[in-house]
Amino acid sequence: MSDLQKEVSELERKSATAARLFDIRRIIGGLFVVYGVIVTIAGITASDADLKKAEGININLWTGLGMLALGLFFLAWLWLRPVTGPPPENEA
Repeated sequence: MSDLQKEVSELERKSATAARLFDIRRIIGGLFVVYGVIVTIAGITASDADLKKAEGININLWTGLGMLALGLFFLAWLWLRPVTGPPPENEA
């Protein structure tokens, strides 16, 4: 294997690693999980005045749980269907 072929295969491996690292599902899922935890905590610690403003519905709790579910969905999707690199081209 020539030096050029080795360099190309190394770049392809690095490219596949970068694609997995910066997959948009990871970023979106992670942000939704983090914000979902924050909003859920705000909903759990809501005061009676906050509930009265929202006509008795704990909107922060329900929104936080929805955000957590969406974030976990994105992360599960990433885990179940990971990014794969292009198949190597075979040279005869």
